[in-house]
Amino acid sequence: MLAVLVGPALAETAPTSREHLERLARAKPADQKAAQDAGKKAAFFCANCHGESGLSKYVEVPNLAGQHPLYILSQIDAFLAGKRKDAFMQGLMKVLSAEDKATIAVFYAAQQVAPSVATPGAQAAAGRELFQKNCARCHGADAKGGESFPRLAGQQAEYLRRNIRRYLDMSGERTYPPMTAAVTGLGEKNIEAVVDYLSSLK
Repeated sequence: MLAVLVGPALAETAPTSREHLERLARAKPADQKAAQDAGKKAAFFCANCHGESGLSKYVEVPNLAGQHPLYILSQIDAFLAGKRKDAFMQGLMKVLSAEDKATIAVFYAAQQVAPSVATPGAQAAAGRELFQKNCARCHGADAKGGESFPRLAGQQAEYLRRNIRRYLDMSGERTYPPMTAAVTGLGEKNIEAVVDYLSSLK
């Protein structure tokens, strides 16, 4: 009887998505590949907009390829917590298990990134200097982001354009004062140059 009473209290809690990611980071290459394959299957509904390999089908939808797995996971959790508001995305996220979230994150993180434009825009060179001055501190000198900040290299040009402006006028779903300050320092007139630069990277 005592064993029955204390059993549930001693039972291990199910691993969180982050714990699944930590385990996968230490896993053998074959197990990591299996996790990526599982993530591709779990993300079948994501492919309708974000593309089968994380390269978006629509200019206003972000690429997920090459994003840091912890950043992807943080955004899934942000939708679930209502910090990012999109009823469609929130509904999709609710069906994912903790392991699904982790495998989706490692799948997209492993995908190859390609420039979203065939030819760099006319202001790409100027955009590089502006990016290094205003954006590289958080997004990285190579614009590849990290755990807390998204990869911008190779991102959809229209997605970049729209979201930079949303931070500038604070009209988007997300507010982040440091980002608004950085974009304000960049200025409306320089947005297109930064977009030309970032969308040409891979």
